[in-house]
Amino acid sequence: MRIEITSAQIAFDGIQFGGIGAYERIAGRMYGAVDPGHRLNAGIVNLDRAPRNAAGLVEYCVDFCLLKPADMRRHNGRILYDVLNRGNKLALSALNDAPASSDPCRAPDAGNGFLMRQGYAVLWTAWQGDVGAGEGRMLARFPIATDDGAPITATNRDEFIFNHRHNPAKAPLSYPAADQDQSRATLTVRQRERDHRIVLPAADWRYVSDKAIEIYRPDAFDAGAIYEFIYPARDPIVMGLGMAAMRDAVAFFRYDALDEQGRPNPLSVEGHALRIDYVYAFGMSQSGRFLRDWLWQGFNENVDGAKVFDGVIASLAGSRKTFTNFAFAQPGRFSCQHEDHLTPGDQFPFTYGTRTDSISGQTDGILDRCRASDTCPKIIHTDSSGEYWQGRASLVVTDERGSDLELPDDVRVYHFASTQHGGRFATAVFPFCQYEGNPVDMNAAHRALLVALDQWVSAGVPPPPASYPRRSDGTLVDATVLNFPGIPNVTYSALLNELCETDYSLQPPHAIADRRYAVMVPAVDRDGNEIGGVRLPEIAAPLGTHTGWNLRREGFAEGELALLGSYIPFARTKAQRRANGDPRPSLEERYASHEAYVQALARAARQLCEARLLLDEDVDRYIQSARRRSKYFAE
Repeated sequence: MRIEITSAQIAFDGIQFGGIGAYERIAGRMYGAVDPGHRLNAGIVNLDRAPRNAAGLVEYCVDFCLLKPADMRRHNGRILYDVLNRGNKLALSALNDAPASSDPCRAPDAGNGFLMRQGYAVLWTAWQGDVGAGEGRMLARFPIATDDGAPITATNRDEFIFNHRHNPAKAPLSYPAADQDQSRATLTVRQRERDHRIVLPAADWRYVSDKAIEIYRPDAFDAGAIYEFIYPARDPIVMGLGMAAMRDAVAFFRYDALDEQGRPNPLSVEGHALRIDYVYAFGMSQSGRFLRDWLWQGFNENVDGAKVFDGVIASLAGSRKTFTNFAFAQPGRFSCQHEDHLTPGDQFPFTYGTRTDSISGQTDGILDRCRASDTCPKIIHTDSSGEYWQGRASLVVTDERGSDLELPDDVRVYHFASTQHGGRFATAVFPFCQYEGNPVDMNAAHRALLVALDQWVSAGVPPPPASYPRRSDGTLVDATVLNFPGIPNVTYSALLNELCETDYSLQPPHAIADRRYAVMVPAVDRDGNEIGGVRLPEIAAPLGTHTGWNLRREGFAEGELALLGSYIPFARTKAQRRANGDPRPSLEERYASHEAYVQALARAARQLCEARLLLDEDVDRYIQSARRRSKYFAE
């Protein structure tokens, strides 16, 4: 590795974080090269077809950003590596309650300062080779594969859901078209994923360039319709290099005092390698899926045979991996019930432990490769309710028929009952939903679980027992038998993102209907709030029904699932509830007063704290938040 620092400055306007002091922000680029002949790189698709330097290595370049104590003698000996999501940083929002920022430098960007008060160095490096520049996104620059210098071409598939009514609509292509002969491409439209595809004539679309098409949208289809474009594409990026780049960049910061040209590691002190005791990875949503994929493909062993991460928190991943290490990869896409349903990266294996799958006939597990090299990290896997509906999270803990499985000893799974994918901050991204978004987030629990992970790795203290729905105790059920209450003006459709073994040798891919996996969902109480898993204080002492699912509204593929949850508040009074025909008890029937509600929520928070699923400081935050909700109880 060769490191190039482009900026170094005091971060967060010089805030002093207790005994840790001020933080410094360092950013730049890292230049690396991998050996196509090394056994740990053998699985990188098209690496053997990438250009090589004089030493026979394949070169790449990635952006990096590092937050560290300005005085590294105060560092806690730990790196938290935050896996970027489409080039964006997540950890400060997810763990520090900070506003989203691509350039965390100002005082508000520190949020509540949790990671800084703990003394972590926080590291980001780019890994996704198709991220567009702009808005501070971090970029990875990987080579294009060729056939001895000639362009590689193959049939590629892009899918578009516009969620607007602009006509014509411009659609960017994931890879350049090999030519612009319309007769060699097919554009179809369907209102819903399960509908028959209708071929649009050449008069209804055109190439704007080799990187985009323009579609004249037929009036019979609304803003949520699915357009699928299958065309000859060229110039595949060697996207799997992102997995090696993450491995090698983290290994450099962990183990090396100097780069290959003698420049010091930014975590060194006076030219001497700082002792890094432990490195933890944190990833949410796409980043969590990437961590599972990265582990499955054997990248937690570095080229010297050492471990890269000691512990991993993979969050909001469900049972999926990613569409990354493929010839014409599209890492930003992932399978949902309506959008991108047939995207690769969601097939067996699903579980961390090794097992034989009777549907695919394969034997495998996410941790198979690191088991063989003795480089497995401790795993904390967390999911929202949304992952059960859209990410088939039940397959992490059940077999293909829906029967419970035991977790490996070094894995803990926690389900945050009745929460939505992305937490409360995701609500604004989905304006086409029928119901209000779910306001509950998981940040406080993730803070507690990071502390637990560190204690597990560094001191051998087991984390809290796994907590997730199980079929054996009735907390995990088939969606068709879920006893969801009959709330006025709310439709429960039992719709979820089903999964079949899929033939990806075809375009479009073909789901094999008689090879279907059993996908289960969490059972609910009389309010519609989920029973199994970790019930955060807002769910244990609720003001309404919280779900992990939501439906698209009229004009946007009405009735299909959205990647968001729902919140349906309780009536304030018994009279209002009866007038509305709502079967759920009202607030006045649940809580004698606002203070009674505060005490109920406080009890729930303290119980979670005793279980090591909340920190003391977050118990206080929950109680103060509850006190601010007096308006819900006003006459």
